[in-house]
Order: sequence, then C-alpha cells, then structure tokens
Amino acid sequence: MTDELNQLDITDELIAERRGGSPGDLPDDMPPWMARIITVIDRFSLVIGRTICWLTIPMFGAMVYEVIARYAFIAPTMWAYDISRMLAGALFMLGAGYGLSKGVHIRADFIYRNWSPRTQGIVDTTLYLAFYFPGLIVCLWAAYDYAYLAWMRGERGMDTAWMPIMGPIKTALPVGIALLLIQGVSEVLKSIYAIKHRRWPGQ
Repeated sequence: MTDELNQLDITDELIAERRGGSPGDLPDDMPPWMARIITVIDRFSLVIGRTICWLTIPMFGAMVYEVIARYAFIAPTMWAYDISRMLAGALFMLGAGYGLSKGVHIRADFIYRNWSPRTQGIVDTTLYLAFYFPGLIVCLWAAYDYAYLAWMRGERGMDTAWMPIMGPIKTALPVGIALLLIQGVSEVLKSIYAIKHRRWPGQ
C-alpha cells in the first residue's frame, strides 16, 4: 500500500517536474529558432517571478503591523487591509505567467498524465490555439479598458475609509494577462515539439 501511495505521489508531480530544469536547458534536436524563443520567454518569466515574489514582504509586513496595532495598541489602521489584498492580487496576477512556465496551474492531471507525450502535446496545442489565446486576448482588451478607466476617473476603493487609488492595482490585471500570453507562446512551442518527438523538452 505504501509503495502504491509513493507511486501516486510521484505521478501527480510529473507535469510540474518536466518544467523543473533551467531556462535554456533544451534538447539538442530542437530547432534553433524554437529553442531561442522558448529560452528567452522562459528566462523572462523567471525574472518576473523572482521579482514579483518580493511583494510578499510588504504584504506580510502590512498584515503583521495591523495585528500588532489592533490587538496590542487598540489602534487599527485604515490602510493595512487594502494594502494586503492589493498586494495579494498583484502577486496572483503578475506571477501567473511564471506559474504557467513551471506547470503548476490547476489542470485535470489525473486524466492528462495517463496520455502519451504526443497526445498531451496535441491536446495542449489545440486548447492553446482554440481557447487560451483567443480567450486571453479578449480578457486583455477588457482588462485594459478596466484599468484605463480607473486611471482616467481617478477611481478610489469604496470598501474602506482609506479609499485607495485603484489605478495601480487594476493595471496589474492587463499586465498579468499579457505575461500569460507571452508564456503561452513558449508552451505552444513545447507542445509542438512533444507532438513531433513524442517527448517533452525536459524529458
């Protein structure tokens, strides 16, 4: 029973593990143009991911400050809640492209993992071209308008008395979608490689 559980754990991680290599660690039989594009995009996503993760420090700092101020000094802030949720939202959106590059987005792996790499590549390529890119392009257009209007109107949050300016956090939405679109190009190229060579670049 223990061996079966260990095997299940390993199987569940296969999708993410194939993305565990360093950007640029690609097979020699990959076309140079494809390898260059994948490497540039994956390195870009890695830099963005490593940069965005630093937002956790001010986010945690705001939450800790609020707890101490509220319960130790009976002096709750007006801004800590807004800051923490805005930074959490920015982390989620701006880090989404990096998450895609590492294969950690939620998906039906219990079905997908049983397919051959070629079948996985066919399904991935089809879904990226038919749904992923068209859907995100529409979302990018809507999100741009959403952020643009927030800046033009000087929109402020109405949830708390602090009423923060909403333009910066709403801008994270179209930027995050754009990062997902960029990383999607790399993922499609990897899928095409899997279709042709019957293995993923990291395997």
